[in-house]
Amino acid sequence: MGSLPPVRLRAARRASGLTQQRAAERLGVSQPYLALLEGGRRPLTRQLVFKIVRLYGLGPGALPLDGHDFDAWDSASLAEAVANLGYPRFQHLRSRRERNPAVVLLAALSREDLEVRVLEALPWLAIEYYDLDWEWLTREAKQRDIQNRLGFIAALGRQVAEKRGADAARDMLRQAGEALERARLVREDTLCQGSLSTAERKWLRGARPADARHWHLLTDLHSERLPYAA
Repeated sequence: MGSLPPVRLRAARRASGLTQQRAAERLGVSQPYLALLEGGRRPLTRQLVFKIVRLYGLGPGALPLDGHDFDAWDSASLAEAVANLGYPRFQHLRSRRERNPAVVLLAALSREDLEVRVLEALPWLAIEYYDLDWEWLTREAKQRDIQNRLGFIAALGRQVAEKRGADAARDMLRQAGEALERARLVREDTLCQGSLSTAERKWLRGARPADARHWHLLTDLHSERLPYAA
């Protein structure tokens, strides 16, 4: 469901300065029920997770982890989702609905075709939310055979983070890349550009950057050409 195990649920409430009774009132549940939730004796519902995230001031990484509705996502909805997570170039697309950044990243990489402007935002997402649930994301990517796409995005994010001096993000993305490396596929793929023509594919095999070649992807996306790389 999400990234709110009982111990974190209890710690988050305490960090927000709320007593169990006061938090229960604000959440619209009884104090005994909240105690059961914090003790791991009742499951969190999706609706309650969203209320808790707002009330306790938790980040979007605490929102539900669900990977079941990806067929409904397209470039427009993904651009909006990235905008809601703070991507500066999409601020005009913002709405009030946030999704877990791990879900947004997985949804994007699962698409057969995706607009380049959205693809360019994905390394930013990996940097900005470097502490997302990489274990869940890696497992889900492997089930969909898109771990090479995720590994490539992690590599681009690591390069930009290193250039910025963002050490924590760099180290986390390096670890994520190493974990994905062990599951790297040898088959050729595109980076969500399945409609590439035969001529374009042939050109990219020779012109793609080294990281794309390593991850067996046909793409010319390069960390130094990302709009936020400077």
